[in-house]
Amino acid sequence: MAPDAPDFSSMRRALVVKLRHHGDVLLSSPVFTALKAHAPHLALDALVYDDTREMISLHPAIDQIHCVGRQWRTLPALAHGRAEWALWQRLRDARYDLLIHLTDHPRGAWLARTLGTQVSVAPRRQGRAARGVGGRWWRSSFTHHYPVIGSGRRHTVETHLDALRRIGIYPQPDQRRLHMEPGAAAWASVDDRLAQAGLQEGSFIHFHPASRWLFKCWPTAQAARLIDALHAQGEQIVLTGAPTGAERDMIDQIIAQCARPPLDWSGRLSLKEMAALSARARLFIGVDSAPMHIAAAMGTPSVAVFGPSGEQEWGPWQVPHRVVSSAEHPCRPCGLDGCGGGKRSDCIERLTVAQVLGAARELLAQPAGR
Repeated sequence: MAPDAPDFSSMRRALVVKLRHHGDVLLSSPVFTALKAHAPHLALDALVYDDTREMISLHPAIDQIHCVGRQWRTLPALAHGRAEWALWQRLRDARYDLLIHLTDHPRGAWLARTLGTQVSVAPRRQGRAARGVGGRWWRSSFTHHYPVIGSGRRHTVETHLDALRRIGIYPQPDQRRLHMEPGAAAWASVDDRLAQAGLQEGSFIHFHPASRWLFKCWPTAQAARLIDALHAQGEQIVLTGAPTGAERDMIDQIIAQCARPPLDWSGRLSLKEMAALSARARLFIGVDSAPMHIAAAMGTPSVAVFGPSGEQEWGPWQVPHRVVSSAEHPCRPCGLDGCGGGKRSDCIERLTVAQVLGAARELLAQPAGR
């Protein structure tokens, strides 16, 4: 154990800060599970962006979720200031003893300095990747720092859990699972939709081909041919996507190229309903996106199509899966928004229908059960 590991017996409340996108927030869920298991007397709160709240709401280890509004920056200066002040007052009044900061967002450093926590832990990077997290101001803001291994050699879940290891908490394997709870309303809604469509649990494939980052997406022509090939095998497909314009356009293009259109639920499901749908599916197919992580949290076998992002860092976590990626591009994973920043990624566009279909067949051939 680290010689400077704190004594948790005198602590009463902790705050975990994860200010990123939906999938990133879900990948932080094991931190709450492991921390609660180690110190069950601690009240655990979270600070996330408001649009990501559903990823961890109903988590049994979390007492309260505080939110930063994504749109606060668009408010007039006075209104923005009032919102920030009200949030800071709520956090101050909670009197946190422990702060766990899981990103390099500067808000975490300001909170560590102003909330009066006994113990605060945050990431530390080296070299050019350090940015602000390698500077003196950042280092002096926290009592403990955990190293971040670069080049995608460690899964994001384990990197998050390194924050706990740094302060003497060593998570057990069963505490490292993702946790997302759909809730009764989402379960009922999805079950009703499936019944109306004549689908039973385990009788369909959930296909989510889109991502907010379109350079991570497989071309629509290949996606359509995959749906046709799965239909030819007798599989039923439920297609999902976000209601945003770019993703809606992508789904429309896919459906237009299908010989037989799949069941289209894109833009009609909440995040909680997306989780319930994945849980009822026999298989999930998608790209590196929040729905891929949701499927993993629900224990659904998954085929993940990867391009410029790295599966070692972002792949499906603790679930039967197959990753389809290019072995012909030594430059991947580059993390760039398309080759040369051109918004199109050759490494994912070259992946064939046969590759993804083969991965799906392998998982479909495995005995049922999670």
